[in-house]
Amino acid sequence: METAVRLAEQYRGGKLENIHFGHVCGVDEHGQVVYRAGDPEWTAYMRSAAKPFQAIPAFVHGAPEAFGLTGKEKTLMTASHRAEPYQVEALEAMMAKIGLGEEQLICSRSHPLSPSARDEMLLAHKPKRRLYHNCSGKHMGILAYSKLRGYPLESYGEPHHPAQAEVLDTIAYMADYPKEHIHVGIDGCGFPVHALPIKHIARMFLKLACPDLIADEAASRAAGDIGRLMNEHAEMVSAPWFICSILLKDPNIVAKGGAKGVYGFALRKERIGFALKVLDGSEDAWPTVIASILEQIGYSNPDTIERLYALAPKEIRNDGGAVVGENQAVFRLTPNQ
Repeated sequence: METAVRLAEQYRGGKLENIHFGHVCGVDEHGQVVYRAGDPEWTAYMRSAAKPFQAIPAFVHGAPEAFGLTGKEKTLMTASHRAEPYQVEALEAMMAKIGLGEEQLICSRSHPLSPSARDEMLLAHKPKRRLYHNCSGKHMGILAYSKLRGYPLESYGEPHHPAQAEVLDTIAYMADYPKEHIHVGIDGCGFPVHALPIKHIARMFLKLACPDLIADEAASRAAGDIGRLMNEHAEMVSAPWFICSILLKDPNIVAKGGAKGVYGFALRKERIGFALKVLDGSEDAWPTVIASILEQIGYSNPDTIERLYALAPKEIRNDGGAVVGENQAVFRLTPNQ
């Protein structure tokens, strides 16, 4: 905590009510830190921010094409979907094409993360499903890859499964970070989850946005396809009302967040990658922090910034619509000289 900075604050009635501490790092195409607030070496679990990279081995070996997946279905391999009806329809088609039974997914049975989809399900007395879990697309992607390669299906979530070992190699390669230094834990969905310094997470996202920076041709093509699909089918990555899909509506940006406050994004034209970690694990601060990053670097698309502030308005209103406080970013990016 000694190196953390105040990222965002909320005031109510003129009194400070909440503080979100954390770290922000921006890197250039040479992998050098060019912007910082806090500690670029802060180690964070990537959580669901890793999903686009976890999909790379499957894309490299043509698993999506082998099973005839559409662009939207491919994109679900990178997604933290909200189980909106259109997403469930695509997931069910994906499952049928791969030839999977829903019981083969190790993620838990869940309610949809979409409030409207959840309410509709509860009103209809429908049971929880593994397919509704926000990671189900990622799980089906790894199962499809394992099926294509002849790997065991029942142990696909184990850290030493060959598909998971390839994912770890891919993350180390994309991050320019030694594999033996990556700490591996278990995510909420049952998958291995990887922790590494945020400056290396920022490098990963820059390579996803600018795949010409990837020396391996197959990995470069896969990363380019994944980033393009995420922009083309932004509504599949989370939902139209969530930050990931909103950022991905900007064709210059590739972005993905993960649980407990970690977020990565990169700008294609500017060739800068960013990663941040909100230390209290809150996602509420993401729009404010990312909007401030874009403002501070002079980002050229004000519409993207406005969409972020629409998610987290500067004015805090009560249930009756009255302004009762304010929400603001309070950090300053320090350019590295």
